[in-house]
Formats: sequence, structure tokens, C-alpha cells
Amino acid sequence: QVQLVESGGGLVQAGGSLRLSCAASGLIRNRLGMGWFRQAPGKEREVVAAISWSGSSTSYGDSVKGRFTISRDVAKNTMTLEMNSLKPEDTAVYYCAAGSTSLMPTTLSDYSSWGQGTQVTVAS
Repeated sequence: QVQLVESGGGLVQAGGSLRLSCAASGLIRNRLGMGWFRQAPGKEREVVAAISWSGSSTSYGDSVKGRFTISRDVAKNTMTLEMNSLKPEDTAVYYCAAGSTSLMPTTLSDYSSWGQGTQVTVAS
């Protein structure tokens, strides 16, 4: 069973940076692709970024391309989301998620495990 725990959220001024981390258990044996999602109040869950087990494949949502970077350390069972040039519209709860295969997840249905989320608030 995969367990995911996010950390690193908080309050930041527009234009600032934050780094989110996801600590995972059960991934080494399962060799799973992972991703980050976010959900703002009253809005649908939105894909932020995804990465394959090896890290060789990544993808980003259009709204964060060029500002966010996803990475992972397989040996440490961690995944990171570097967020730069933050905007007020980036304010949301950010969730770490694991897929069902080693491939980079591409749709919401590819994900099978979710963390509890961490709040990111960007002040204008």
C-alpha cells in the first residue's frame, strides 16, 4: 500500500517561491509514476505536473509551464515541486498522488493513491 504525505505549503507573496515535498512509502517495490494536483475552493481538481518512475518523462499543466518544476529522488522516496513566480491564482490545496504503473500518469483515472494535501496561499 502506498502512503503519501505532503509538506512545504504556506503563505507567500506574489512573485515568490515555494517548494513542496511528498514523502512516499511503498513506492520502491511498486515503482510508480507520480504527480501533483491542486484544488481551489469552488473549482475542480487541476493537474499541476506528473513524472514517471524513472523521472525521464514529465508533463505540466498549461497554467504552470515555465514556472513549476517536478522532480523525484527514487532512493529517498520523495517527490518535489519547485514553484517560482507564484501568482494569486496559484492559491489552492496541493495534493501528491501516485499512479498505478511506472509510466507517467496522463489522466486523473491513472492515479490510485492520494495524500491529504497542503495549503498554498499566494498573497497579492
